[in-house]
Amino acid sequence: MLLDLRKITLIADYFIVCSGQTLRQIKSITEGVLESIRDYGIRPLAVEGESDSGWVLVDFGSVIVHIFSPELRAYYALEELWRDAPVVVHMQ
Repeated sequence: MLLDLRKITLIADYFIVCSGQTLRQIKSITEGVLESIRDYGIRPLAVEGESDSGWVLVDFGSVIVHIFSPELRAYYALEELWRDAPVVVHMQ
């Protein structure tokens, strides 16, 4: 899910919120994000969390990527917390 935060906060312009069904998938998604963006010469400002914890945050400044296990995604409910943010893309 891609949330447009530009009109409601200064934290970031966009949040990308996604899930991996297993810890291995979370790690693979994280690595894929980092490798793909590296091809454009962009480095993250920070990477927080570990795939083994079920949550990883990759901060690119104006875009923050949240990669969750299904349980932690439901627990933190970012879509609900930021419900005023327009959804740009929603994929299942």
